[in-house]
Amino acid sequence: MRSLLLLLALLLPLAARAQSPADAIRRGEYLARAGDCVACHSAPGGKPFAGGLKMATPLGAIYATNITPDIDTGIGTYTLQDFDNAVRRGVARDGRRLYPAMPYPSYARITDQDIQALYAYFMRGVAPVRQANQASEIPFYLSPRWPLAMWNAMFTDTPGFSPDPTKDAQWNRGAYLVEGLGHCGACHTPRGLMFQEHALDARGKSFLSGARLDGWYAPSLRQNLATGLGRWSPEDIVEFLKTGHNRYGSAYGSMRDVINNSTPYLTDADLRAIAAYLVSLPADTVEKPPVPDDATATALLEGRATAPGAAIYAAQCQSCHRETGAAAPPYIPPLAGNPTVLDQDPISLINIVLNGSAPLVVKGAPAPYRMPQYRAQLTDQQIADVLTFIRSGWGNAAPPVSRSDVADLRRSTDPASDRVIILRMR
Repeated sequence: MRSLLLLLALLLPLAARAQSPADAIRRGEYLARAGDCVACHSAPGGKPFAGGLKMATPLGAIYATNITPDIDTGIGTYTLQDFDNAVRRGVARDGRRLYPAMPYPSYARITDQDIQALYAYFMRGVAPVRQANQASEIPFYLSPRWPLAMWNAMFTDTPGFSPDPTKDAQWNRGAYLVEGLGHCGACHTPRGLMFQEHALDARGKSFLSGARLDGWYAPSLRQNLATGLGRWSPEDIVEFLKTGHNRYGSAYGSMRDVINNSTPYLTDADLRAIAAYLVSLPADTVEKPPVPDDATATALLEGRATAPGAAIYAAQCQSCHRETGAAAPPYIPPLAGNPTVLDQDPISLINIVLNGSAPLVVKGAPAPYRMPQYRAQLTDQQIADVLTFIRSGWGNAAPPVSRSDVADLRRSTDPASDRVIILRMR
């Protein structure tokens, strides 16, 4: 019996490696969906994976690179080892260090087998596109990349994923997807003075605790009762990842790219694993859940709401979001008790009122409703007033919004574009 078990232990890895080329490509496509590679490596209106997306960094703008298998302008000459070094270690084929806008600190957790499948997909399942990469806009005196070798030594882990033996298989699968392929921490985890994520996995209390990013605030994914997922059930999380909506809110900002190209394509088992992992993360702050209050709705219905911003709400917002702030979930998000409304940082609310929302397209089906932009209709003070009214109404208890907060974001952002990144399934 022991000899038989030993033989099986030796043969099973060989069987796994004996995957057909077509199966490897299909597996790699699924993994690329899980990693949402297309969102960063494609420009709106451009070819998938051909690069060109402008990305802001504290040092200056950089442009996503062409990762199609084009020999001259893409990664067509990359070996498997070259590909592995770029994805999991942040080192390009020519030895250049990649900026950590490429989430290789998270991708370091990708397993060897999944790297092989991703390589198969990008080399044989992606159409080559001849499109030269654009130079970064980082000043020359800040452009040397050799310091990134020290940055990597301090802030990245050894490639590979080690399951937590104290957790079950579903939790570990969720951890692999969230901490690794999904690189959720790249947006939702605060960063330090050297732009490193404060934590890369569930062992860090600040992991997924929320962070500012490109004019948005990626909210906490921990069990905070007001500003996080503390009131969301696993089913709520799965619904949001499948559709971009649930009873608490709708996707916005860069999360729309995730919904448009990534999580709706994952299996139900993987979505449930992500949910199981997220609901296990304890709150990082002590919060009380919002307590509903009918006073705002009554004042609006009776025409007695006199607070600054109330008249603007009645004229511009009430027809969709209702006098109760309950709106019509899942497609029109509620304002009463919405974690984004309650967040200490109002930047996402300001952004979506100023600039509107980009299209949400789930597996080819556009969402029926879309937030309009009020950049031209409302002044900075009016937007500040109406958001302050919303953040203090229906039992919400969030800080007010200032005119200067709105003015700063108006100067640094543009209206939402109709051109989105959508990767079609083959």
